[in-house]
Amino acid sequence: MGDLHPLGENLPEECRAFAVELRKLFLGLDISVRRYAVRRHRDPSTISRFLNGTRIPPWEFVFDLFADLAARRGVAATPAAIELVRELHRAAVRTSRSPGHAMEILQIQLADADRDARVSMAHQDALGEALLDRKHRIADLEVRLNQAEAAWATERARADALERGLPGREELIKERDLLRQEVRRLTEELEEVRRRGRLAEERCSVLERQLAMVESQRPAAVPQQEEELGDPQGPAAPRRGTGLRPKILVVDDQQNNLLAMEAVLATLDQQLVTATSGQEALKALLDHDDFAVILLDVQMPEMDGYETAAHIKRRPRNRDIPIIFLTAMGADPEHSSRGYAAGAVDYMAKPFDPWALRAKVSVFTEIFLERRQRRSQGEDPTD
Repeated sequence: MGDLHPLGENLPEECRAFAVELRKLFLGLDISVRRYAVRRHRDPSTISRFLNGTRIPPWEFVFDLFADLAARRGVAATPAAIELVRELHRAAVRTSRSPGHAMEILQIQLADADRDARVSMAHQDALGEALLDRKHRIADLEVRLNQAEAAWATERARADALERGLPGREELIKERDLLRQEVRRLTEELEEVRRRGRLAEERCSVLERQLAMVESQRPAAVPQQEEELGDPQGPAAPRRGTGLRPKILVVDDQQNNLLAMEAVLATLDQQLVTATSGQEALKALLDHDDFAVILLDVQMPEMDGYETAAHIKRRPRNRDIPIIFLTAMGADPEHSSRGYAAGAVDYMAKPFDPWALRAKVSVFTEIFLERRQRRSQGEDPTD
C-alpha cells in the first residue's frame, strides 16, 4: 500500500526480521493503514510504527492480523506459520529496550502466570470431584462390608456356609484398600496443585506491582521519539522510612556480567553485594542477613544456580529471600519450571530488559521495606 513508511533505520536484526513478516501479513489485507486503524479502533500512527519496526506491537495485534487475513482469504494460517511469527515477536521483544517493551515483557509473564492460576483452579475442581467420588464409593463399600460382617456374626454357626455364599467379600476388601490408596494419592496431588495455584497467584500479584512500577515511570504525554528513548536509568526503588539501605546479592561467575548488573541497578540507591560462585554467595548470606532479593545466574561451574538456590532455601534464616534466576539458556517452560521448583520467584532470560529487571528488583525491595517497617512497629510481617 502507498501509505506504508520505510523500515526504521538502525533497527536490531530481530526487530527488522519481525517487521518484515508483519508487513507481509498486512499487505495481504490490501487495505490502507488508516482504514485498518478505524476497523481495529487504533491510532494510525501507532500502526505505522508497528509496521516500520520502530515499535513492537502486542501479540494481540498480530493475532488480530492473522484473523483478518484468514477472513479475507477464506483460509486460516497454519500453526507452523503462526509459531514462526510468534518466535520472531518474542525475539524482537527481548531485543527492545524501551519502557513500552518492558511492559510487554511483564504483560506476557503476567498472562502466563494468570494462565497457570486458572489451570490450577480447574485442576483443583477436577481432583476435588474425583476425591469426593472415591470417598463416596469407600463409604458405600464400608456399608456393604458392615452388612457382610453383621451377617457373619449373627450366623456364626453357619460361618463356612456364609463364606461360600459371599464369594465377593475378599474382592470388596481388596477394592476398598485400592480406593483408599487412590484417595491418598489424589489428596497429595490436590495439595500440590493448590500449592502451585497459590504460587501462580502470588506471581500474578508481584507482576501486577511490577507493571505498575514501570507505568509510573512513563511520562503522561511526550512525543514518540522521547518515549522510545525513555529514561536510561529506569524505575527507581521507593524509599520507605529510615534505616540501612536494603542489600541486593548478585551472583555470576563472569566479572563482565557483574559490572553490567551494577550499572543497571546503580540508580536504585541500594547496596549491591556481588559473588562469583555459589560458595561465595552462601558465605555472603552468612555475613549479612538483610538482603531484599537475590539475582542468581544459572550456569556456573562446580555449583550451578539451581543447586545454590536449594542450599539457600534449606537455611531457615534465608529461605524467605526472593530469588530471581538470570540465564542465557532461554525461557522455555522446562527451564522456568525447574527454576520455580528450586524456589525462585521469577526467571529472566538473557539478554534481559533493564527496565523489567529494575521494576522487579524495585517491587521486591518495596515488599522487603514494608515487612521491615511492620517488624519495627511490632506487627506480624506475614499479615
